[in-house]
Amino acid sequence: MNDSFRIGEVAERCEVSIDTVRYYERRKLLPEAPRTAGGYRLFGPEAIERITFIKQAQELGFTLEEISTLLSADGTSDCRHLHDLLDAKLADLDSRLKALQTFRRKLKHYLDECETELRQRPDSVSCPVAIEIAHRT
Repeated sequence: MNDSFRIGEVAERCEVSIDTVRYYERRKLLPEAPRTAGGYRLFGPEAIERITFIKQAQELGFTLEEISTLLSADGTSDCRHLHDLLDAKLADLDSRLKALQTFRRKLKHYLDECETELRQRPDSVSCPVAIEIAHRT
């Protein structure tokens, strides 16, 4: 089983560009990959795991600098700083989840109203729900 990947394979598996993989390596988010005699980088499976983590963290609002802090945590890192970073991100995530839940309830309400309207007047050209949405926002 081959557990070494060229940069193109890593990029494809992680759904990022080759330039992104190089950028992460320059930013020290990925360890420098050893090279073949021909100069090709060879990455191990841990690089794929790391890039996947980086993408997930970015989706949750972490900056690359914050991600770098998380990835460099090796037991000698400042635990207080790491704690505060994680605590702040969790608070932000909770706030965004609450906002999403509120918005979901609104959308569900409008969907229910649309379904009622369609049952009562299936051939109606105008939609009172659209008018309500336009005037509420």
